[in-house]
Amino acid sequence: MTSPTPALDQTRTAVGLTFIFNGLLFASLVSRLPDVRENLALSNSALGLLMVCASVGSVASLPLSGRIIERFKPGPTVRGGAVLLAAAILVIGLGAGVLEWVPLTGLGLLMYGAGTSVWDVAMNVEGADVEKRLRRTIMPRFHAGWSIGSIAGAGIGIVMAALGVPMLLHYALVMLVGVGGTIYASRAFLPVEEHHAAAASPKQVSAWREPRTLMLGLLVLCYATVEGTANDWLSLAVIDGHHTAHWVGVAGFSLFVVSMTAGRLAGTALLDRLGRAPVLWGCSVASAVGVLIAVYGGSLAIMFGGIVIWGLGASLGFPVGMSAAADDPARAAARVSAVATIGYTAFLAGPPLLGVLGDHVGTLHALVVVAVLMVPASLTVFAARPPRTGVEAVREAA
Repeated sequence: MTSPTPALDQTRTAVGLTFIFNGLLFASLVSRLPDVRENLALSNSALGLLMVCASVGSVASLPLSGRIIERFKPGPTVRGGAVLLAAAILVIGLGAGVLEWVPLTGLGLLMYGAGTSVWDVAMNVEGADVEKRLRRTIMPRFHAGWSIGSIAGAGIGIVMAALGVPMLLHYALVMLVGVGGTIYASRAFLPVEEHHAAAASPKQVSAWREPRTLMLGLLVLCYATVEGTANDWLSLAVIDGHHTAHWVGVAGFSLFVVSMTAGRLAGTALLDRLGRAPVLWGCSVASAVGVLIAVYGGSLAIMFGGIVIWGLGASLGFPVGMSAAADDPARAAARVSAVATIGYTAFLAGPPLLGVLGDHVGTLHALVVVAVLMVPASLTVFAARPPRTGVEAVREAA
């Protein structure tokens, strides 16, 4: 383990802040989904279809994000994504909170998906670079920062919803804090010259033709569904399944985020000690068990216990998958972009499918899909193991 230089320590802090602000903005958006459903008079399936707009924006921009990062580097890319996201949040607040017009809300969600996905890939590439320079696992802690931002966003959402604060005003306030803070923090990212040095390598096969990258994409897709299902549907599942008030549903989502944050903060030591594959296999089991307890436990208290286990299980899959995709710094942007594109298809297909399923079996019981997806997740965890170097291969052969 090495001690970070002052400049690297500053960059590490800056990356952590960008994750926090991204989580703050996302949870702020999600915390008002029950209001969006009510204001626009949507069913679960209709809300799911509307949310596809954000997924389309994300998936359409993700394949381009690697090239954008390679050309402009992570810092400017994060800032560009943050500006687009700021405009998107205001459009969503106007469309769903003031005009109550579905097409405008959908446009805002499309813009949001494009802005946040480019921002997401860029900060993950920067975070992986910092992790390599520190020579220890730290990516889950960056994602814990995202979760901390989500906790703050959900907490603010509880207060805003309880007080009846207009959605547009709520979104405008968090946008000023989150986007302004991101633009300021990203100025401390690694110098452009250092990224150019890392990227100076011969042309290689496309990341989309690499078996390990595709397997990592499947792994991230499964875990993105685990996490994304909670983001999109958990508060509604608590409300519909137990006939509770809006704030209780948001509290259930907040409990999930708190549990996921704890797993990410504690998980770095386990990853360094046990390795990626064994830890991720345990996460797959915990996620499946937690979801089944949450759905079939019966009482609200038991459901909340299942949510805790679910959150712990969901904590490490996404950040470890991103870190594994960036094992080679020279190919990090292309591989993280490919893995993220595959993973984020969960956000494209997940909301409408779960919405339709929820209309037939209930929002709560639709969550069982998450437990089913942990089967392929458990079979792909071995792709996350660091690739062997030439020296290691020779030693094994000897």
